[in-house]
Amino acid sequence: MSELITAELVDLDLSAETKSAAARSLADRMVAAGRVTDLDGFLADVASREAQMPTGLDGGIGIPHCRSEHVTEPTLAFGRSARGIDFGAADGPADLVFLIAAPAGADDDHLTILSSLARRLMDPGFTGALRAEGDPAAAAALIRGEEVPAAVPDPVDAAEEETAEPFRVVAVTSCPTGIAHTYMAAESLEAAARDQGVVLSVETQGSAGFERLDPAVIAAADAVIWAHDVDVREKTRFAGKPVVDTGVKAGINRPAELIAEARRKAERGEISRISDGRDEPDAGTGGSAGTSGHFGVRLRTYLMSGVSYMVPFVAAGGLLIALSFAIGGYEIASAKSVADHFVWGEAASWAALLNQIGTAAFGFLVPVLAGYIAYGMADRPALVPGFVGGAIALTIDAGFLGGLVAGLLAGAAVMAIQRVKVHPTLRGIMPVLVIPLLASIAVGFLMFIVVGKPIASLQNALTDWLNGLSGSNAVILGVVLGLMMCFDMGGPLNKVAYAFAVGGLADPTPGSLKVMAAVMAAGMVPPLAMALATTVRRGLFTGTERENGRAAWVLGASFITEGAIPFAAADPLRVIPSVMAGGAVTGALSMAFGCTLRAPHGGVFVVPLIGEPFLYLLAIAVGTAVSTALVVALKGMRRSPRTAPADDGSDVAVAA
Repeated sequence: MSELITAELVDLDLSAETKSAAARSLADRMVAAGRVTDLDGFLADVASREAQMPTGLDGGIGIPHCRSEHVTEPTLAFGRSARGIDFGAADGPADLVFLIAAPAGADDDHLTILSSLARRLMDPGFTGALRAEGDPAAAAALIRGEEVPAAVPDPVDAAEEETAEPFRVVAVTSCPTGIAHTYMAAESLEAAARDQGVVLSVETQGSAGFERLDPAVIAAADAVIWAHDVDVREKTRFAGKPVVDTGVKAGINRPAELIAEARRKAERGEISRISDGRDEPDAGTGGSAGTSGHFGVRLRTYLMSGVSYMVPFVAAGGLLIALSFAIGGYEIASAKSVADHFVWGEAASWAALLNQIGTAAFGFLVPVLAGYIAYGMADRPALVPGFVGGAIALTIDAGFLGGLVAGLLAGAAVMAIQRVKVHPTLRGIMPVLVIPLLASIAVGFLMFIVVGKPIASLQNALTDWLNGLSGSNAVILGVVLGLMMCFDMGGPLNKVAYAFAVGGLADPTPGSLKVMAAVMAAGMVPPLAMALATTVRRGLFTGTERENGRAAWVLGASFITEGAIPFAAADPLRVIPSVMAGGAVTGALSMAFGCTLRAPHGGVFVVPLIGEPFLYLLAIAVGTAVSTALVVALKGMRRSPRTAPADDGSDVAVAA
């Protein structure tokens, strides 16, 4: 930080009363020093960054910062306020204000300044010296690291003074659907951090998007935890830190262990190598849990990436089509285009409109699946060949299986091209022109000429098999799907069964609609069974479990299987076999009853759109009763009461 700050950039009597006035006062000094060329333009960039998230830190610190085209070189200005300025910190106004300016595009400089400064600000001696210093030149030297701050008495008692600074961790959690595991892992990590006295900030990259952690918080962190089953977005923000990279279920079941591992890595000084997926040949091969795992783990991660992006299209399209059938009957599928014929007061016209919108949404299923499988493998350059391959799969009637293969081919083609060394002058056009062009040609050739027809034949055979299912064969398939849905409750087997069912909706047939119905019914059983068990035999469960049981009613009714995870994690040998048995019963009954479902999600809220709805609810009720009876019986057979687990779940067993 030797050239960042000079005495002219220090104001030890900052008189500003607001953060905007403080930024202007310090920016004036940057303009006078020739570090900023346009004051108003720079301040607009500072305000834009401040609007995203407050830049106040606990301990009376404010760090407004931005990258701007109006900055000529990395610069830091410091101001000390006697009255304090509100920068949005939880503990009150800031008296130490650092304005950081970096040229546009200088991401490394920006993060380096933030990281270096944030770590020094964790030292009470450093901040105390800045509060006591009366000479601007000495303050600048102190910030540059040229002077070692003398011990400054802190207005706290001796015991607090000797207390070590807390260990700081930032975490990212995500799962393929971004609905339940993402937030449950975040909650588990936060609870474990509180018990260990660790300061932890979590970024949940869920289905509704994500709110980025403040760069200052990341810079101040001692370590990073990624608990995820899909690629971490914008992961280069965490470069230069020790990273614990694992699956999202580990974040739920083993949060204390992950924090301990992060602490050990930080103590050893480990620095993880992180690629943004654009400059490295192996980019995109999994910022997920499978990055360093075996091929099977990476393959599952790639497939789940595609499925997670496809699900919203299936949900919207399937519900619209189901609603259209509920309003206008099945014959509405052959109605004329509403662009040519639409009567405002006619129910059939509205039904046709919903059907045609839903059909249009369904048209994206296979291309989106293929595109985002490729994206999970090789990042943005793979999107175009992935979508092209998916569109070709539709053209040649290769369907869902064709989309899977096209996505994998596209990702592999892009990864192969990225390994070719090119001249530096060509690197700029590689990801936007050369790679998409060459990979699209390769994928198109393979899909049209080589593998397309065999895959189409396999897809047709699978469709015929599903349509021909009846009697014992249908029941057996229902049992298998029910077991898969309930074994790991949102894990790999659950997602495979769900992906199989959702894939059938891309080209719906009577058989595929039965499969979707069986999968959703079985997936509702585990949380509903745990909710019922905690109601009928409260004494077998801890207070925390009974509280989770109340929430499980809603989660189960909404088809969020993960609502049973806290119970399975705490007592896997009794809970998992019980819910598997109930799920198998429900899956078998649903298939035997001939229940159908066009919507991929929704639970009881889409019952009016289900074929044979009363029998469907009966299947769910029977399976729930079976699971409840088994788990109550197994827990009641214990020789001695189980010791109540800690609320943070840190004693969770992982025998399952």
